Amino acid sequence: MVLEMKVPSPGESITEVEIATWLVEDGDYVEKDQAIAEVDSDKATLELPAEESGIITLKAEEGDAVEVGAVVCLIDTAAEKPSGSTAAPAKEEVKETPKATPAKEEVKTTYASGTASPAAKKILAEKGMDGSSIQGTGKDGRVTKQDAVDAVPSMGTPTTGGSRATERKKLSMLRRKVAQRLVSVKNETAMLTTFNEVNMQPIFDLRAQHKEAFKSKHGVGLGFMSFFTKAVVRALQLYPDVNSMIDGDYQISNDFQDISIAVSGPKGLMVPVIRNAENLSFRGVESEVKRLALRARDGQITVDEMTGGTFTITNGGVFGSMLSTPIINPPQSAILGMHNIVNRPMAVEGQVVIQPIMYVALSYDHRIIDGRESVGFLVAVKEALENPVELLMDGNVSKALEM
Repeated sequence: MVLEMKVPSPGESITEVEIATWLVEDGDYVEKDQAIAEVDSDKATLELPAEESGIITLKAEEGDAVEVGAVVCLIDTAAEKPSGSTAAPAKEEVKETPKATPAKEEVKTTYASGTASPAAKKILAEKGMDGSSIQGTGKDGRVTKQDAVDAVPSMGTPTTGGSRATERKKLSMLRRKVAQRLVSVKNETAMLTTFNEVNMQPIFDLRAQHKEAFKSKHGVGLGFMSFFTKAVVRALQLYPDVNSMIDGDYQISNDFQDISIAVSGPKGLMVPVIRNAENLSFRGVESEVKRLALRARDGQITVDEMTGGTFTITNGGVFGSMLSTPIINPPQSAILGMHNIVNRPMAVEGQVVIQPIMYVALSYDHRIIDGRESVGFLVAVKEALENPVELLMDGNVSKALEM
């Protein structure tokens, strides 16, 4: 019996996927549930498992865009497993013996070397180049039309004899979709950014005092993300317009706080969502951040885990960014950017002292959020982070950290 394997739906509204990588070769024997391919949708990269065991016949090439429900391979379930063999290894594990590269025929240098054909001359003239600067591949070193097409201007800088190789690689469907969304945000929203600075010393003191006991009891670290998430939830409750979004001529307001967190995965930027963050404790936030980050890193994140957020937090500080203007994650109306923490001189009670300072940025859609709400929101975040015991822990550190 020959089984037709079709592309399953990765999520609502997704009608097409792209074959990113085949993990097996045509004619391999595969086991049921073995990962045979990685497919890209516009939201995530997912593995495609074999539905049955048998000999596989591939019906699509890497890079092909295929409709959801289309047949991408056949599995002959009646085929017997080759004796003494195991399931086909992943493609990257297959080692091939390198083939000998034939010696390159030396081009004889004559009076014709560097002489361009009429067609080549026209192309080179358009590029502002001369045939004498090109190694021709035609007879006796003549410059052909294809040589002229492939020639790259030196941008006014003489070559140094080093490598000047280039690579042309198609963007993944996920990366193309991200690019489209970012451009649409810039074109379709009235995006504005406001900035502030946060003295992180109070949080440093809390973490230094409680992080070991917190990790020992809960199995997760007491990081900065739980403090920022709790501060954002409080600020969203104080300024609900920041937690809303535009749908045509209507404003959609949310009475819950689903916080998207931008994380870097193997296939690029992922934005999984912490659901109902307003109901989570410090331990709950840290556990969820760790779970989602690990799933994104391992390529196991699902579309459902990345949709439905009402506000986004992104941390460019982990890469060393001092300041940036983050781009809104549509259809949300605002995003908070965290940055690196640097010791800076600061006036504290009339004295100049060195304190760990972080610059924060709030990008927002000015069509729905006014300056009062945006600035007030960011000030509320700053106040909570600089006074976490009173504003985020109700004055009881042990209870808040469930110690």
